[in-house]
Amino acid sequence: MPVSRDHVDAALRRFSRQPLDRPDLKPAAVGITLVADGTAFLLTRRAATLRGHAGQWALPGGRTDPGEAPAAAARRELAEELGLVLDADAELGLLDDYATRSGYLITPVVLWAGIEPVLRPNPVEVSEVHRVSLDAIDVDPRFVTITESDAPVIQLPILGRYVHAPTAAVLHQFREVVLQGRSTRVAHFEQPVFAWR
Repeated sequence: MPVSRDHVDAALRRFSRQPLDRPDLKPAAVGITLVADGTAFLLTRRAATLRGHAGQWALPGGRTDPGEAPAAAARRELAEELGLVLDADAELGLLDDYATRSGYLITPVVLWAGIEPVLRPNPVEVSEVHRVSLDAIDVDPRFVTITESDAPVIQLPILGRYVHAPTAAVLHQFREVVLQGRSTRVAHFEQPVFAWR
């Protein structure tokens, strides 16, 4: 399912983003980076040696520096993790903030890389990088109940396994807003307990 840059831009302009006022959390940003002229996005697996969330599936991203805008942070992290440098004109828009159990306030940034970029994954941060077709996320998620929370855990089937929130929540909202034209909210979806640390 290819989407044009104009389509993504228009969908994000129609979307009324909901930021969260959570000064108790550390600000962070992730990039939903569209590649192959809008047919896929980049998904990484975090290196097993990282202190936090080692081995988990994630969108490129990380903590924002003081005074740094979320979109600039997402582009910086993309360059640090995958060697992909994008200018500010690659920024298409933002989705809703997502508060994590591990103490971060994530702002998802949609980026357009366009053609098939050359990637140079940083082995200190990334063990795998995949170009995932947008068709793969244009599916209904699975919801699981856990005894530790009243909220459902959201899971997306990607690459033959289930990817959990926050990544699953962010990608589900991208699917709803950009691919389906629906203003679906995802901040209430839960993360699995292993991601709470």
